Amino acid sequence: MFGIVIVAHGGLAKEYLSALQHVVGELDGVRAISVGPEDSLTSRQDEICAATEAVNTGDGVVLVTDLIGSTPSNLAMKACTRREMDVIYGANMPLLVQLAKSRHRDRRVAVNAALDTGRRCLDARRSPATPPTPKAPARVA
Repeated sequence: MFGIVIVAHGGLAKEYLSALQHVVGELDGVRAISVGPEDSLTSRQDEICAATEAVNTGDGVVLVTDLIGSTPSNLAMKACTRREMDVIYGANMPLLVQLAKSRHRDRRVAVNAALDTGRRCLDARRSPATPPTPKAPARVA
């Protein structure tokens, strides 16, 4: 079973982990690293590396970040210099749930399934061009 490290801005990583455990239950081998505006990048880099080592039981680690090209993603990329490690950018809850439920699978297969789910569950509902006319309240005779 591969480990998961979530790295994101502010408290988002910890909130993602909390919400993920609300959906799928308690998780071993999963860590959340928050990156704040006042943080030392070196300290966060070291924390990410330590977290990846702590959750790697031999099947590798998937780092999940919130925003491509951001500081958390750049820090994760630097931590991803070891073998058996992948980075996913653009976290969302469906992606995280799929990844957590796929931890028994081959890591690369699980990453592809998580990416597919994350993309498939991203959509929008458009409002109608003309809002519906409100119905008159029913009259009681």
